[in-house]
Amino acid sequence: MKIQKSYKESQFGKLYLVPTPIGNLNDMTFRAIETLKSVAIIASEDTRNTQKLLNHFGIETKQTNLHEHNINQKKESLIEELLKGHSIAQVSDAGMPSISDPGHELVLAAIEKGISVISLPGATAGVTALIASGLPAQPFYFYGFLPRKSKEQQTVLQELMKIDGTIIFYESPHRVLKTLLNIKTVSPEDTNVVLSRELSKLHEEYVRGSIDEMVSYFEENQIKGECCLLVSWPSQKELREQFDPDLSVVSHVKQLIEHDNKSSKDAIKEVAKLRGIKKQDVYKEYHSNENP
Repeated sequence: MKIQKSYKESQFGKLYLVPTPIGNLNDMTFRAIETLKSVAIIASEDTRNTQKLLNHFGIETKQTNLHEHNINQKKESLIEELLKGHSIAQVSDAGMPSISDPGHELVLAAIEKGISVISLPGATAGVTALIASGLPAQPFYFYGFLPRKSKEQQTVLQELMKIDGTIIFYESPHRVLKTLLNIKTVSPEDTNVVLSRELSKLHEEYVRGSIDEMVSYFEENQIKGECCLLVSWPSQKELREQFDPDLSVVSHVKQLIEHDNKSSKDAIKEVAKLRGIKKQDVYKEYHSNENP
């Protein structure tokens, strides 16, 4: 067990995790500016990007780069500086360090050495989008970036459907439509989705609708800028109430075919969504029963 007294006098420097604006520079806090001025080094995800911020606020502290490709090598030298009594501020390109950005490894290394790790409050895109989305804010689950391959995305999404609460994703504007199509593939029709983009900037926008409406809209409209995608599936309780839990998978498929006039293909897809299981498993079970 380790106990940290963040502001107790120490021979070591302190590691400050400093959030930076996600778009609007006025979101930089006074404390964040003063911290960046007072530390010995700023460890930046991209020194060129951070330099623009430093120039804007007249901050002259020297930088060193710290990104996903060099963090394993760089963290050792940064820890040495902290052990010498030099405080360091870690920043990502936008928002909170370590949230879908590099930095977690440095935090772990500092904690292991008994160095105080101090997080400053500030901008983070996921929660900023969540509270204005109109989707339930409690509970919520932050996932970050989904896998890029469709099959891997669908597998992850099927697992996330088991979580009651709004799910927060970050996504590239070039992959939003593909991701929405994968969400549609595994989701009930009454799934609600919100896409926010360019948060805190002049062209900030929220697009809210059902999964079908979102897919239709983005098939016709291009999207630009940084995106945050929020998904609210029907709760597991609601899904369970949509069918008799004692009903077998095969009987469930037959019920949708007979009573809802669905094709076997559509019925299998719907049963997989409602039960949160793989469509292939429903297909195999149904057709093995049809052709024993």
